[in-house]
Amino acid sequence: MPSFQICIDGYAACGKSTLARGLADELEFLYIDSGAMYRGVTLYFLDHGLSFDHEQLDSVIQNINIEFEYGPASDDKLLLNGKDVSSQLRSEAVNENVSKVAAMSNVRRRLVSLQQKYGDTQNVVMDGRDIGTVVFPDAILKLFLTAGLETRILRRMNDSKLGDQKSDYSTIKANLIKRDHIDSTRDDSPLIQAQDAVLIDNTNLTIREQLALTTLLAKIRIG
Repeated sequence: MPSFQICIDGYAACGKSTLARGLADELEFLYIDSGAMYRGVTLYFLDHGLSFDHEQLDSVIQNINIEFEYGPASDDKLLLNGKDVSSQLRSEAVNENVSKVAAMSNVRRRLVSLQQKYGDTQNVVMDGRDIGTVVFPDAILKLFLTAGLETRILRRMNDSKLGDQKSDYSTIKANLIKRDHIDSTRDDSPLIQAQDAVLIDNTNLTIREQLALTTLLAKIRIG
């Protein structure tokens, strides 16, 4: 029996991860946070003093191993070369540099390969920026999330995952604008809406309303 893939792409701080996790739970699919994978690689660069200004050698990238351990929503873990680094993934330094790392072609090749392996044999919901255009172009359902900038800033400020690492309004605004530009203009797999993706502006939607809408769409597509 073929596996099903549901893709959720969109801008930073649009609630992609919240929706993807909720939708995966509703459908009993596996949830894969592709953004966390790129954050893990960024953290590896930071910890090893690697440059963000040019691509690292393939041999360096191949030394980076990323795995997920899943539990209740608050206990999901990302293992970077066997070490749980979940609490470090949303630091200001990672936020500042993740789009630069995600623009590196050999990083993308490495992580896309890992992402596709998850979807080859399992039903998955995956969120990111190129999931519907590159990772799973034949997915059963593709969603593209957007929201007003002010809404996204407030969501990021209230993001419980940030813990004690919250930034002020101006810092978050500058970071989101910068990330939007890098993600949308990079040469390799830029952030664009797939032609067959369903566009959802969730500026004025609650989490529950958005989940109900997308669950219905998914069930219709899956049949």
